[in-house]
Amino acid sequence: MTIGIIISVIFVYFTALFFLAQYLHNNSIVDLAWGIGFVIVAVTGYLVTPDKTKVSTIVLSLVTIWGIRLFWHLAKRNIGKPEDYRYVNMRKRWGTHWVKLKAYLNVFFLQGVLLLIVSMPILFVMTSSVNDFYWWNALGIVIWVVGFGFETIGDYQLTQFKKDRSNHGKLLTTGLWSVTRHPNYFGEAVSWWGIFLISLNETRNIWGVIGPITITMLLLFVSGVPLLEKKYKDRPDFIVYANKTSKFFPFIGKKGL
Repeated sequence: MTIGIIISVIFVYFTALFFLAQYLHNNSIVDLAWGIGFVIVAVTGYLVTPDKTKVSTIVLSLVTIWGIRLFWHLAKRNIGKPEDYRYVNMRKRWGTHWVKLKAYLNVFFLQGVLLLIVSMPILFVMTSSVNDFYWWNALGIVIWVVGFGFETIGDYQLTQFKKDRSNHGKLLTTGLWSVTRHPNYFGEAVSWWGIFLISLNETRNIWGVIGPITITMLLLFVSGVPLLEKKYKDRPDFIVYANKTSKFFPFIGKKGL
């Protein structure tokens, strides 16, 4: 029943966002909704489940911190700006027929489905009555902190770099950006592996591994890294940067992962 309620809430959430996006003529507001969506999953699950455990409370807290931080970061960067080029290009591909239905299915409904898949560790831990806490749960907290640190510091360094007008047209290649070309995406993936380990307080929760696998694959091969790599691939300074800096995993595989 808990999972059914969460699915229903997320469906309503993304449907409402779709109508707001059509009013604003800006489908890219869905990016702002991503982080808050996970907070909604965690809060809803926690509120409707009678058994509050140590692990579910920790997961609720960390997911809320992560989601609100991501929303605030993206809001400061994007609110008041035109629709992101990715969604503009989608409109062009879709043409004029059934454009709103395509937007709902390909952007909002799809994002809701993906969010629920990534949220699987949250769904499992919120429906668990096991109150045990193991060493790997503690390790998960440490891993989450490392991931959150990479994501937060990476975003901060990039924001500060862009604020300096003398850096216009340049690439950030220092700080965390000197050990991986995408510290924020790497940090996001690591954070979800941490959440998975924290949630693993009973055997059935192992299925929650689908969540971190999904977000890692999305960031590595679909919506994160590939888009930026494609955008900069022909720039001479990026070619030099890519030849000496790891693509995703810090210090590992400078021309691969």
